[in-house]
Amino acid sequence: MPAEQTWAGVYYNPVYGNLHLTAQDTSIVGRWKRTDSSHWGELSGTVEGNLLRFKWTEHTYGTVGPAADLRGNGVFLYKMGQNDIPELEGQYALEDSDKTADWHCIKQLNVKPDLNSINGENPTGATSGDQWQ
Repeated sequence: MPAEQTWAGVYYNPVYGNLHLTAQDTSIVGRWKRTDSSHWGELSGTVEGNLLRFKWTEHTYGTVGPAADLRGNGVFLYKMGQNDIPELEGQYALEDSDKTADWHCIKQLNVKPDLNSINGENPTGATSGDQWQ
């Protein structure tokens, strides 16, 4: 892990939005909400130096049942990027899949993570029945 750096923080990706990570010893817990407010997700994993291995679940807003959730595994490498700004260079895969996709995030300096700010509440504030009125 780079000197004087910590996993805890908020990391931005143009598709996945702000990823909030909290750390305790070698355990990491995180949540994100996509920038288009279509999905929200959560991850948990363990850290070995600057490497985080995690399991994730992403939930689709407004959908229930088995099709509402996607699950998988992933890995993030913590590194110092351009202008010494921390970055997460990652890959993730759907459960039972060999195909991976990239997930790159840039740490938002001086922003504290707030896991409770991301949850399953409808991002528009409307209930599912309101759309038919």
